[in-house]
Amino acid sequence: MTTLDIATDIVCPPTDLWSDEPPLESDLHLQQIILLLSCLDWLWQDRNDYYASGNLTIYYNERQLKQRDFCGPDFFVVLDTEKRPRKSWVVWGEGGKYPNLIIEILSDSTANVDRKAKKELYQHTFRTPEYFWFDPNTLEWQGFTLIEGQYQPITPNENGYLWSKQLGLYLGIFANKLRYFTESGELVPTPQESARQERLAKERERLAKEQERLAKEREQQRAEKLAQKLRELGINPDEIA
Repeated sequence: MTTLDIATDIVCPPTDLWSDEPPLESDLHLQQIILLLSCLDWLWQDRNDYYASGNLTIYYNERQLKQRDFCGPDFFVVLDTEKRPRKSWVVWGEGGKYPNLIIEILSDSTANVDRKAKKELYQHTFRTPEYFWFDPNTLEWQGFTLIEGQYQPITPNENGYLWSKQLGLYLGIFANKLRYFTESGELVPTPQESARQERLAKERERLAKEQERLAKEREQQRAEKLAQKLRELGINPDEIA
């Protein structure tokens, strides 16, 4: 977690500020952000100690507020904070907290800024522990962790996934989308995927019970046929040990 030191004698600007972000570049950007948000919210549905959002302005000083010269991250997560709706993320109104993790979705118009200017900002000003970028068109994909004030590349595992210490999850590409994976390598599902898996599991359980019932019926029918044959032979099946 990173914090901003705020002097007590400085009058801070207002904290109830609306986000001021431009439209997203494409449907792929929107789909990717929704995917990151929905999967994390599903996985952490019992947690109330984090805030995750996408395409939301982060206000971090008064000069930036006046000049409106910074577009918020495409996706970010702040830990050890209250999970509640916000109009924007205002650092001085959030106890000086900056994001613990930021992900930028690259496009032709933003890629250079995301790779250079924003990386410098997140490294030196935000001091965000982890920064990732992902291009939904080319599938370019890279992640960095802050070590002694400098971003160092995160080494991928044998599956090409990058470990996020902040989330306790891997991030990697699945079906041309950036997805979360558990420490054991399992894909974190979307709410829809989870519901479908639950329906399939219930259907498999129902079929297993039906097969068990049919097997018992067949066994009972075989036993009844055998008993009938014994009776035809003058043997009482009940007297057979």
